[in-house]
Amino acid sequence: MNIKKHIPNLITLLNLFSGCIALIFAFKSDFAMAFYFVSLGIFLDFFDGFFARLFKVSSPLGLQLDSLADMVTSGVVPGLVMFQMMSSNTSTEGIMQFFPFLGFIIALGSCYRLANFNIDTRQTDSFIGLPTPANALFILSLPLVLQFSESLFVLELLTNQWFLLIITLLSAYMLNAEIPLFSLKIKKFSFRQNALQVIFLILSVLLLIFFRYLGIPLLILLYVLLSVANNKVLQK
Repeated sequence: MNIKKHIPNLITLLNLFSGCIALIFAFKSDFAMAFYFVSLGIFLDFFDGFFARLFKVSSPLGLQLDSLADMVTSGVVPGLVMFQMMSSNTSTEGIMQFFPFLGFIIALGSCYRLANFNIDTRQTDSFIGLPTPANALFILSLPLVLQFSESLFVLELLTNQWFLLIITLLSAYMLNAEIPLFSLKIKKFSFRQNALQVIFLILSVLLLIFFRYLGIPLLILLYVLLSVANNKVLQK
């Protein structure tokens, strides 16, 4: 029995398990624990493909499992978190009681992206559109920014239902936008081949140290800006 071929799929299933636990905490509005378990799932998602390539056991089954696990961890969970944020700032009377359900547009956008990713041959070494894990971290950081921020401006924005709707729509758009973004996955241990990823990692650590939870949406913005700058360099 070849145990190696099952290791990547086991890691993927652990990603799914982490997403399921995050869902429970999100239902309870325990956004910190939901964030931690989604982060754990994304960490596992980072390594399942790496070990599949390392052990040379990549398979169509692994590809499908990866997308299904991501749909929960990086699709349904952020949709539910946005629903919860909208629910706490929306009237429970009349048609507005249905407003928070628009938060699940994030889950719909994630589902479309993941399905398209599996058939898009252009995304083997990079991404087109914001990856679902990056989008999930962005969305799940918002209630934590709201909880720990002392800025009245930030508090007013993140408790405004219309601003949350704009974020939701922008999130779904960025997931499927025709914008090339560099891959965060390291295929070979070579600084020269992963210089952009290393630079991004260092800057991300600095943002998290100085801005804590606010650093998370900032680093996602940094990721997009670095990708756009890298695209300009490659075009020259």
